[in-house]
Amino acid sequence: MTERVPGGGGHVRLAIVLAAGEGTRMKSPRPKVLHEVGGRALVLHVLDRLAELEPPPEETIVVLGAGRVAVEPVVAAHPLGARSVEQAARRGTGDAVRVALEAAGAAEAAEGLALVLCGDVPLVQTADLARLLRAVSGGAAVAVLGFRPRDPAGYGRLVTGDDGRLVAIVEDSEATAAERAIGLVNSGIMAFDLDFLRRGIAQLAPDNSKGELYLTDLVALAAAEGRPAAVVEAADSDTLYGVNTQADLAAAEARFQARRRAKVMAEGLTLVAPDTVHFAFDTNIAPGTVIGPHVVFAPGVKVRGPARIEAFSHLAGTVIEEGAVIGPFARIRPGSRIGPRARVGNFVEVKAAVLEEGAKANHLSYIGDAEVGAGANIGAGTITCNYDGFAKHRTVIGAGAFIGSNTALVAPVTVGAGAIIGAGSAITRDVPADALALTRAPQETRAGAAARIRARKAAAKGK
Repeated sequence: MTERVPGGGGHVRLAIVLAAGEGTRMKSPRPKVLHEVGGRALVLHVLDRLAELEPPPEETIVVLGAGRVAVEPVVAAHPLGARSVEQAARRGTGDAVRVALEAAGAAEAAEGLALVLCGDVPLVQTADLARLLRAVSGGAAVAVLGFRPRDPAGYGRLVTGDDGRLVAIVEDSEATAAERAIGLVNSGIMAFDLDFLRRGIAQLAPDNSKGELYLTDLVALAAAEGRPAAVVEAADSDTLYGVNTQADLAAAEARFQARRRAKVMAEGLTLVAPDTVHFAFDTNIAPGTVIGPHVVFAPGVKVRGPARIEAFSHLAGTVIEEGAVIGPFARIRPGSRIGPRARVGNFVEVKAAVLEEGAKANHLSYIGDAEVGAGANIGAGTITCNYDGFAKHRTVIGAGAFIGSNTALVAPVTVGAGAIIGAGSAITRDVPADALALTRAPQETRAGAAARIRARKAAAKGK
């Protein structure tokens, strides 16, 4: 999450996240709001933005429907402390908000603000939410976050009067030709005076072609009461597209990545081929780092000092220290730390392991559940045999140790500081510091045997 954004002078007593949609167009067994952008579930992006408000909402309710069993624990784990409720019957957005109000302790508060968001709009910006709240704090009964999509088909149109105030929101299916020509549409994100919201929800009626309760009808209700309704146009329309299909999900991912690439380059990162680098929602990289083509950062990566990440590397859940070099074609898995000026080279996999300062594993190795001391050298083809079929075990390699190529270190095992392991060894017992250990069988050389074998094979082939 980013830095806190002032909420606009009003106290958000209640935030409601609408996430009860069936998501049938995704054609996926996974609930729609658990699909990910930047390695994070759609609904968690929305909760992140709420958490960035200063102060954050007093209470947050997520309205769930299909897939509640899977979504509820994900929501509950978020530090915002949101609660989930179920909309048993899908009777529209107005009904979903009614369900949330009935479950919310803040619903009886006479004063304050309410914020309604959609759980499938992951790129919404906290600054736009703050602007929306300021509009209600300034006297509007309701404020709607609007945007201008490239194709407004399917979106509710925001109808404004000559004074620019919002008069009505007309659903696309019920709009006239003139109304469909309006380019400013409803994002589904709205702020309310809480007292007005509570009273207005009770007055909604299913007077529409779908027989549903439309939350958007509260705009017309505000006008009938002589209360102003406001439109706040988003600073960037690309942040308000909802995710309803797999194509939408891919488009949201592309927008997320484009914004993140621009941001990190502005902060001093060098991206050799920007369009090929993929970031997670929480990627944290120190300025001055150079990132090669086709690098993927899964969640949980922190580069603490300028480092170099070479092409086709994949990093997840790891810390990279200053001066380290990763790749090309390296995989760093969760629980790892690559120390200052350490090197993890091509086709090396590191999992739950620490490489201390200056340690090197340059070629074709697997370092799992291990501690590699400062300045140690891991030869090509080395494997820490960390799994015995039942449990994982650790390998400890001391500072300055030299592990010869094609070595198998059968954990649990410790190689002392400064020790040397001969190439091709299978080490099953601890090796003291400064010792030499090897397990190769003695080499046997038979002079002229190769020539005799070739002659015998040739003769046999000629028969």
